[in-house]
Amino acid sequence: MATEHKLHDSLLQRQLVRVLVVGAGGSGSAIMLGLPYLHQALQVWGQRGLEVTLADGDAVSATNCVRQPFATSDIGLNKATVLVNRVNLFWGLTWRAYPQHLHEDSLNELPEAHIIIGCVDTRAARATIANGVGSGRNHAAYWLDLGNNADSGQYVLGQPLNGLNPRKRDRLRTVAELYPEVADPWMGEDSLPSCSAAEALVRQEPYINQVLAQSALAMLARLFRYGSLHHHGGFYNASTGRMSALPVDPEMWSKTRKSSRKYLSSRRRSLS
Repeated sequence: MATEHKLHDSLLQRQLVRVLVVGAGGSGSAIMLGLPYLHQALQVWGQRGLEVTLADGDAVSATNCVRQPFATSDIGLNKATVLVNRVNLFWGLTWRAYPQHLHEDSLNELPEAHIIIGCVDTRAARATIANGVGSGRNHAAYWLDLGNNADSGQYVLGQPLNGLNPRKRDRLRTVAELYPEVADPWMGEDSLPSCSAAEALVRQEPYINQVLAQSALAMLARLFRYGSLHHHGGFYNASTGRMSALPVDPEMWSKTRKSSRKYLSSRRRSLS
């Protein structure tokens, strides 16, 4: 039965909300360019706003300039550094870049985040985030994950089981708990992005990342403004134009996890 999720107690105070964005590719760059609007909205609502760190170890390539907000003059430069400098110059902010690939110890090296937004495109990278936020030493209130394929994708807000979030029935389940196959490196990886701009557009339709990012940010805005949510994610299909919500529903979570475990077990048998 669907229920309501209340904003985590640790974020009820009027404090600066620390956000770590992992990945500066299609979804990560769209999230990064949208966060200043959430920052301003929070300030209008009487809060201090956001303090954002963007982590990515990749350099800008010519192909990135087709579907991501990079110019040819950015080629060869670090993605995180380029985007953070651009946002800071435009909005007058002091957000930070972490120009390295995230590893399990990174979360201990960076300022502890209230919200971690994962915009990665491999199971191994998602597993790294899952292991990091699921550690007893970690105190992130939320993990928001965005993922997509050629013409569809999803965003899922969860409360990782860690030093801050205890085990309880109404804790928001994370993407790795509901759909463990997305964070299981044993399953192998999908085809890597093409070096050809034309082929890259065939493999992924334009605007998928922007739709997911804007939908995810709209969800976060409602959570902060109203203090509650009845959904904690969504699924978008560009071929049908449909967006379906992921309800806050412990019974549905249980069914989804059972189905996902059955699927994962079957896939592992077929791959072994």
